[in-house]
Amino acid sequence: MNCRTHGSKPTLALWMLVALADLAIVATAAGPITLLLVVVGLMVLAGGVYVARNLPNRAATTAEAPIRRRA
Repeated sequence: MNCRTHGSKPTLALWMLVALADLAIVATAAGPITLLLVVVGLMVLAGGVYVARNLPNRAATTAEAPIRRRA
């Protein structure tokens, strides 16, 4: 019996629920302070990536703006 019947494979949604449950167990074991520090660290990292990606664009738009003259 090495073949499965149709529809017996676990779906992606089931594995996502398992991953979510694992994440909840790890967060509970780590404690609320550790979880808070990890969330704050991820937010700071995301903010740094956002600034690093947008900083060259902002500098290019302000440096290349032509000066308008009156006619």
